[in-house]
Amino acid sequence: MPLIPEEPQIHESAQGPRATPASGRTAPTPRPVPGPRPAAPSRPGRPGPPRPAPPVQRAPRDVAPAKPGPATPAATAASPQIQLIPASAEGALDAAEEAVDLLLDSGRAPGDVLVITTGAQHPWAEHELSFGEASYWAQHDAGDDVFYADASAVSRAASRPVVVVAVNGGPASAAATALPLAHSRAGALLIVCGDPQQINSVLGAGV
Repeated sequence: MPLIPEEPQIHESAQGPRATPASGRTAPTPRPVPGPRPAAPSRPGRPGPPRPAPPVQRAPRDVAPAKPGPATPAATAASPQIQLIPASAEGALDAAEEAVDLLLDSGRAPGDVLVITTGAQHPWAEHELSFGEASYWAQHDAGDDVFYADASAVSRAASRPVVVVAVNGGPASAAATALPLAHSRAGALLIVCGDPQQINSVLGAGV
């Protein structure tokens, strides 16, 4: 009778735990329990931990743009821009007329402009005064047209955005009085037509 070799017997305790297969499938090998995982690196275009905003982005919130203080408008009103148009005493009135035409052409309202003469009256003022001072000053108060006055009337004239002075003769005292007053009446722009040396000497001393 042939001998059947014995199969080696392996004790169950030496094999370790075995999973019982279900439905004839081999049980998966248990995986090791993962430990703590390192934080995933940031992806391009995906921010990682919050970072302080760069100064360029933070500046609009932290630093407000500079705004003119309350004194700026007053300073502007007290110190209008001065434009000097050289002209002789005989040509100062014509230069003033040209300046007024340019102002109106550029969009200035007629009521924004006051014209002052130190010598002979402007023809418009002479014509209107022929109807009496009440009618003349009523047009000034209406403020809807260019108003012409001589140096002696500057103190009565109200402030306007633009004042044009024609130094067209008259005594030296007329220009010396009219120019500082005209400067105080001009809200934005003072235009002076006449001899530059005389004008600078008066404005430099009186303003």
